[in-house]
Formats: sequence, C-alpha cells, structure tokens
Amino acid sequence: MSTYLDHAATTPVRPEVAAAYAEELTRLGNPSSLHSAGRDARRRLEEAREQLAAAIGAEPAEVIFTSGGTEADNLAVKGGYWARRAGDERLRTVAVSAVEHHAVLEAAEWLGEHEGAEVVLLHVDRDGVVDPGHLEEVLATGTVAVVSVMWANNETGALQPVRDVAARAHAAGVPVHSDAVQAVGKVPVHLDRSGLDALSLTGHKLGAPVGTGALVARRDLALIPVEHGGGQERGVRSGTLHVAGARALALAVEMAVADQEAEAARLRDLRDRLVAGATAAVDGLRVTGPGPDHRLPGLAHLTVAGADPDALLLGLDMAGIAASSGSACQAGVQQPSHVLLAMGYDTDEARSALRFSLGRTTSDADVDAVLAALPGVVGSARKAYAARAAARTSRGAVREGAA
Repeated sequence: MSTYLDHAATTPVRPEVAAAYAEELTRLGNPSSLHSAGRDARRRLEEAREQLAAAIGAEPAEVIFTSGGTEADNLAVKGGYWARRAGDERLRTVAVSAVEHHAVLEAAEWLGEHEGAEVVLLHVDRDGVVDPGHLEEVLATGTVAVVSVMWANNETGALQPVRDVAARAHAAGVPVHSDAVQAVGKVPVHLDRSGLDALSLTGHKLGAPVGTGALVARRDLALIPVEHGGGQERGVRSGTLHVAGARALALAVEMAVADQEAEAARLRDLRDRLVAGATAAVDGLRVTGPGPDHRLPGLAHLTVAGADPDALLLGLDMAGIAASSGSACQAGVQQPSHVLLAMGYDTDEARSALRFSLGRTTSDADVDAVLAALPGVVGSARKAYAARAAARTSRGAVREGAA
C-alpha cells in the first residue's frame, strides 16, 4: 500500500517504541512476584505508569492498564454503572452520545438488555456535537448513573465539549467518562483540566502495538470489576500485568504528546489541501462535521453523492490508497453509519462516506496521490451505483409484472 491514509484505524508503531517493546520481551519477571526479578519488573511497570500519567495530566495511581480502548470503555461504562447503582438503586440511566464508538454504545446497550438500565442516546446537532439542552433534560431526571461522551469522533473527527459536559454532569452529581482514543496525541488532552472522572486511550492509534491501552480514572471514582481474578490494578482489572505493553504505551503517549502541537499544524495543512482539492475536482462531495478548527487536525470525512461505497474503497485500494468509510470495527458490514444518521443524514448519504485519516507518515505526495486518483474512482463508483439502482428497478418491474 503506497499511500496509507487510515491512521484513525491504526498507525505504524514508532521505531523507538518497537525497540523498547522488544527489549522488554527479553526480560523475565511477573510484576506481582516478590522475588528480585518480579520486583524489577514492578519497578519498570510503575515507571511506565508515571510516564503515561505525566503526559496526560493525571496521577500515576489513576492509570489502570488495559488491553486497549474497548476494554477501558467497558470497564468505565459497566463498572461505573454497577458501582453507582450499588450505592443508589434509583440510578438506572446510562447517558451516552448517539455518535459514540461501538465499544461504548454496545456496553450501554448490554446494560439495558441484561441489567435493566435505561439507555439514553444524547442528541447531536448537524455537526455531530452533543446538544447541551438534551443533556440537561436527562440529568434533571435524577436517575443518571453515568455519562459517557467521546472526546473526538472516530468517523467525522468532531471534537466534543467535554469540559462543559463534565461541568453540567457534576452539577447534578454524575460522573463522566470520555473515550479519548482518537484524541490523545492529536489535540491537547489533560485529565485534571478536563474535569472528567475517567478517560480511555489505546496504543495502536499512537504508535504503540495493538493490545495496549489504559483507563485513566480518578481515585475517588468507584468501579466494579468487569472480570475477576488476582485483583491487580486497584482491584478492578485483574490479570498478569503486561510490562512490555505498558512500557510501549507510555513511551508512545509521551512522544505523541510531545509532538502534538507541531504535528497538528502539519496535518491540518495537509488535510485542508486534500479537502480543498477533492471538493474542487469532484462535484457532489460534502465535508461532514464541524468547521476545521473544531475537528481532529488529520481527519477528512466526506460524503460522495450517488456513489457505491464498496466501489469507492475498492477503487482507491486498486490505486494504492488505503482509506475507509468510517469505523474499522464495522468494516465488512455494509450498513449506514450510525454517526451520520444521528447527525441527520439520510441512509444513502450515511452509506457513501469516505474517511481519509492522516498521520505521522503522511506526506504531500500522499495527498497528491489521492487528488490524482479520486475523480476517476468516484466516476466509476457512481456508474456502479447507477447500475445497481437500474438493476433494482428492473427486478421490481419484473415482480410487479408477475404479480
């Protein structure tokens, strides 16, 4: 793949991170063991915890290492709900934005199906930003156990007003979690300044290996474990601690945060050039989400009117360009984007979307490659769409005639 523009799905491991990870794999010691090898492993693990905490404005004791963002989201939503409900049975509402990643949405829906929770999807506007009025209405019921609103949307890149959400929720005595998987290293993320009670992050969006992540949760946030075992990580996330993963994650977060300001400016320029060139070259392309200053600097999300979505991605792939239609977790399942539907787009628009997500390895040449290939790819995808529409019309006419 000569042009990789799917960094929001996963991004290359940084060489320095790979070296640290490989070095740790040669070492021995369970960090829960009391012998010298175990104590040495524990020291390296705690150094990684301190390193990660410092990078995102948290205390080391607030870092709970996980296998990634999905596990962290589930622990925050389910564990937070159970803990609050244990203290007050009237608290049965889980309020999450309608544009959340499926790791949050499915966790909330599971609580609704299996634990009797009332799940409220917070409304968003046409830009995909949470409606504060609806949030206030939900909080006023006095039944909300937990609120979860993502920091940055994984499809459109829209940034949510997490500080305002946290302030409103706290005024009602409700804790707030944010899925910050797409935000860390892309925009400034600081737990203490945000007012949030917890945030999730994952390594493979930052230059660390897949299978690394963390839930960063304030020490006074009560959580009930989702899984049970040896009681590691404040007793809420059992399992033998992955020292190599913790070291890799902490280094990747530290490096991404250190580079964030300069890299954001560089990616913003590339993104804006891509969007301007694409919309000028192809009729019917629309940019989704808020204005350029209110979405992730390296993400361009477009709807392509009258185009077959599979043909769009396959055409780009044949041109050596990796892009996506939205969340990689839903790849292979041709369904309209729940994010775009929540934003008020119709079903056809919600199906025919393209996401170009730029990252550390993206260059001007990559943008040039997209702009050169896109008109032809869209033209072919529109022909495919028209052919399918004609076929559906023909089949309908045959069935009507037979009847």
